[in-house]
Amino acid sequence: MEAVAEGLWGLADEFEKKGEIGKAVKCLEAICQSHASFLPIVEVKTRLRIATILLRHSHNVNHAKSHLERSQLLLNSIPSCFDLKCRTYSLLSQCYHLVGAIPPQKQILYKALHLTSAAAPDVSAKLWCCNFNSQLANALIIEGDYQNSISTLESGYVSATQICYPELQMFFVASILHVRLLMQWDDQTANEVERALQRCNQVWETMPSDRRAHCMGLLFYNELLHIFYRLRVSDYKNAVKHVDKLDAAMRQDSKSRGQLTRFTTTTTTSAGNDSLEPTYFGNAKRALQDKLFLAPPPINGEWLPKSAVYALVDLMIIIFGRPKGNFKECDKRIQSGIHIIKEELIRLGITDDVREVDLQHSAIWMAGVYLMLLMQFLENKVAVELTRSEFLEAQEALMQMKNWFIRFPTILQACESIIEMLRGQYSHSVGCYNEAAFHYVEAAKITESKSMQIMCQAYAAISYFCIGDAESSSQALDLIGPVYRMKDSFVGVREEASILFAYGLLLMKQQDLQEARNRLAKGLQIAHVQMGNLQLVSQYLTILGNLALALHDTGQAREILRSSLTLAKKLSDIPTQIWVLSVLTGLFQQLGERGNQMENDEYRRKKFDELQSRLADTRSSIYHIELIDKVKLQVQQFHEIDMKRTIADESMRVNLDIPESVGLSTPMPVPSSSRLADLDTGRRVNSVQGERT
Repeated sequence: MEAVAEGLWGLADEFEKKGEIGKAVKCLEAICQSHASFLPIVEVKTRLRIATILLRHSHNVNHAKSHLERSQLLLNSIPSCFDLKCRTYSLLSQCYHLVGAIPPQKQILYKALHLTSAAAPDVSAKLWCCNFNSQLANALIIEGDYQNSISTLESGYVSATQICYPELQMFFVASILHVRLLMQWDDQTANEVERALQRCNQVWETMPSDRRAHCMGLLFYNELLHIFYRLRVSDYKNAVKHVDKLDAAMRQDSKSRGQLTRFTTTTTTSAGNDSLEPTYFGNAKRALQDKLFLAPPPINGEWLPKSAVYALVDLMIIIFGRPKGNFKECDKRIQSGIHIIKEELIRLGITDDVREVDLQHSAIWMAGVYLMLLMQFLENKVAVELTRSEFLEAQEALMQMKNWFIRFPTILQACESIIEMLRGQYSHSVGCYNEAAFHYVEAAKITESKSMQIMCQAYAAISYFCIGDAESSSQALDLIGPVYRMKDSFVGVREEASILFAYGLLLMKQQDLQEARNRLAKGLQIAHVQMGNLQLVSQYLTILGNLALALHDTGQAREILRSSLTLAKKLSDIPTQIWVLSVLTGLFQQLGERGNQMENDEYRRKKFDELQSRLADTRSSIYHIELIDKVKLQVQQFHEIDMKRTIADESMRVNLDIPESVGLSTPMPVPSSSRLADLDTGRRVNSVQGERT
């Protein structure tokens, strides 16, 4: 009978190679359903093959799970078969993960770990121990049990160390950094994050260079985690070198068409090369050249699919390039990233008519990864287009964000506050300050991020300043005063730069000019030295130039304003250009430089007319009222228990804490006035709003 089984196994392999999955499964199920007696081990191997095929080529997880549960029962009566038991436990754990059954997943993994602890401490047992610890750590993360997750990863690290396997050691220390950095970081754990980061550096450096060259998955994982860390501590200059390193690696990998060398060991193992990786690390149904492996068999896992990693690298380049005005490169990366993501969404079955309720449970996690990335790309597109006054393009991107959110409200729940904030940015950019303040305040209410709350309050305060009446100024004070007094206790440099800008305006309103100058100078230093944000620098320079003029320091005013105008032109920032030109016209008038005044004012009127033309087109768009309307987004939430449990997976809801954005968009400039000491700069405030890097 074994010969019959061998023949059917071979026939099933041929059908699988041809893509005839149904016929392959039928061949194998013929063995399980036969009236003839096959040895239990033959049935176990057959059911394992069926489950593997189903998981690789279909969404029929429950069918695969049934075969694996039957295999487990059969194996209970067999004293040996260590490898078959481990493969069964590993695949069954993945099935439980895919259907969101975390308690039984943990139970099977604890049973598997008990099996490995009782086995001979050879390489195979240690490798399987690493596999089970990695899956258990993820299950604990889903439940929010981060401390035990880290302990489990530490156990995996110990096993990897015992067999002198640096690639696996690196996998576990990087995973520990991931948990500490993206899921557990607060004021009390900051030192632990720093130690985890240094540990990654140490392990990576101990790996021989020839082995590191084959660890592309680990390279991308490690470098991205370093970038996220640098972003969290606002160390943008040191983050750039990691971004450049990843971009170079991505280009090289693309040239080689993804012919990655898989990890090998110097010792043969019985783990088998056909075992599926834990589903936590991505979608198993892709070709090898489309994967960035993090670890050797029997893990073979990914953090994210290669396409998602590539998109994430593009996103990092955008985040660091946009504040410097590298819009051409940003446009290219945004287009590339969105194209990649939409292709992957189609592969997941997400077409134009698909909504959240239509998703297969097994597709929810990966759909969430790509949808969150898509929203980040669209958010940055909105930022770029608003900066260069391409309001219609910004409208389109923002409407796309809104429509995606309406279709997938649970998966994209974290994006609701971002959309409200961007509605505020858009409203402010087109001169609708009441509406802008409303959306900023709503965004601050919705978000759970303290950083986001602070920045939205600062943005709302500036919008209130732009309205200009006494009541609005009082509302601005109510928003910015408490935040400013608490700023030293919890804010980063982005938040501090926004707060200082708004607070500087408040001091100018209160006629405390010298103190305003001091605060604004500090904000300028942060924007220039620590953030490298040209748009924010330009806006700070403009208001400081206006302030210098009010203090009758005409020499400094001229120098500052010329620098600001140069930056505004580089950024194609028309509102800021008009703002600067208005102040310069007043300066030339005060100095009696009639020729410069006329030339400058003529150019200002030209830019003003250009802006008004764009605004007229924007306000006539069918989307304009919908975006500025003082009404929150209305969606029907999907409350299925399975969806909630899947969305609760913290590994999907990664918060990069990069509240970048578009800057305090310039209010409509007023005609130049001879009242050079007029400090109602709220009417000229430019786009500081949106410093999300």
